[in-house]
Amino acid sequence: MLRVVSPLGESEERLITQVVDCGFQVHSALGPGFKERIYVQAFRLELHCRGLSFESEKSIDVRYKDWTIPGGRVDLLIGGFLIVEIKAVPKPVALHRKQVLSYLKTMNLHVGLLINFNSAYYKGGVKRVAL
Repeated sequence: MLRVVSPLGESEERLITQVVDCGFQVHSALGPGFKERIYVQAFRLELHCRGLSFESEKSIDVRYKDWTIPGGRVDLLIGGFLIVEIKAVPKPVALHRKQVLSYLKTMNLHVGLLINFNSAYYKGGVKRVAL
């Protein structure tokens, strides 16, 4: 079996596991069918209850040549290194993954989670995205 080595440390990997579990708790309690903002709020509450450090609706600036374009935002930045993008769509499309990759590149980060709560099973709605 091929073992993938993560560029992240053990503590970062533990935090990612905790964040994935936060999403599991939200999905278990609410199930699919709500609008995205409900899941984002529930996710923030779950992170807060666990004492995890996060920024919500984090503003980002996009660099274009010599200019800075304000106005981008990520749903959650957790622990200063993990982007979490939350969706509530019937089926995630490639554009959603590319969105997370663009955020990672812009913020000079390496890992993000794309979580779709409109999935019958939570595991099927979680995708790890890495540069």
